[in-house]
Amino acid sequence: MSIDLQLQPLREKIDAVDAQILTLLNTRAELAQQVGHIKAHTNAPVFRPEREAQVLRRVGERNPGPLPSSDIQLIFREVMSMCRALERRVTVAYLGPAGTFTEQAVFQQFGHAIILLPCVSIDEVFRTTEAGTADFGVVPVENSTEGAVNRTLDLLLQTSLCISGELAIPVQHSLMTSTGEFTGITKICAHSQALAQCQSWLNQHYPDIERLAVASNGEAARMASLTPGLAAIAGKLAGEQYDLQIVHANIQDDPHNRTRFAVIGTAHCTPSGKDQTSLVLAVPNKAGALYSLLTPLMQFGVSMTRFESRPARTGAWEYYFYVDLEGHQQDESVAKALDVLKSSAAFFKILGSYPMSL
Repeated sequence: MSIDLQLQPLREKIDAVDAQILTLLNTRAELAQQVGHIKAHTNAPVFRPEREAQVLRRVGERNPGPLPSSDIQLIFREVMSMCRALERRVTVAYLGPAGTFTEQAVFQQFGHAIILLPCVSIDEVFRTTEAGTADFGVVPVENSTEGAVNRTLDLLLQTSLCISGELAIPVQHSLMTSTGEFTGITKICAHSQALAQCQSWLNQHYPDIERLAVASNGEAARMASLTPGLAAIAGKLAGEQYDLQIVHANIQDDPHNRTRFAVIGTAHCTPSGKDQTSLVLAVPNKAGALYSLLTPLMQFGVSMTRFESRPARTGAWEYYFYVDLEGHQQDESVAKALDVLKSSAAFFKILGSYPMSL
């Protein structure tokens, strides 16, 4: 029996399943439209991070395989994105240009059925979102190799926006040129953090080639696509965007290099069942103040997942402390701990409660 004859019954079954999927997708879209009509009458937000997080967690938990849960969640993310777009496409500002890791984070959080608004700086992402030109912004918060992105921390302290989501993505850097060859290259350009994350590799392989820091890896890829003699360090997405060829792949010094991103906007998330709360604190200038400030967390059984200090720039050796806590600010134990913290802190600001990344 020929292979086509053996495959024919399976292909017919696949066609029948595809027809069912098509029908179910459109049924889901119709239900999403009905939800949109109700939201329109109550002026409710189009994108609810906590609701989408609940859906993605549920399908991941219920998935029997053989598809891995991460792939199933990716499919459902895009389905929700397309259904959401039937109501209205949300606009998302991010550190551009196209091809940056921040753009990759945007797609991972919102899917592809959105309006992208690339910005030239983290400051512009905040300004654009604060002005309402974008519904949300996505900004880098910290890197597992280089630590906190200080400009983001400074702007979170000042902004009226809140954090409504977080996600972490693996950062894999490649050295790219327009030809896939390194002959004739006189400069290597990338964002300053990317250069730092690949410093040991560059010192070993190209110690004498000039390194040029630019606004983003996407900008580095764009420049390399236009300028002979220029190579870029960037991710796969940027290489595809600007038609670059990889000379060396995965040149980051830390093979487990990851960057964490925050989603910022005006939306305040309700509890999703697995949340995180971010806040900024400052302590009175007296002995034992920091220890006393953190005591309520132990008292009420609240776990701290991140603690980052940042100079207050007052010239008096004072610091702001950026803290992440497990749980939502509406959870009883977290609410009690926050009340005590607020009463004893010299400065207190909740940056947001939001679903933990999957």
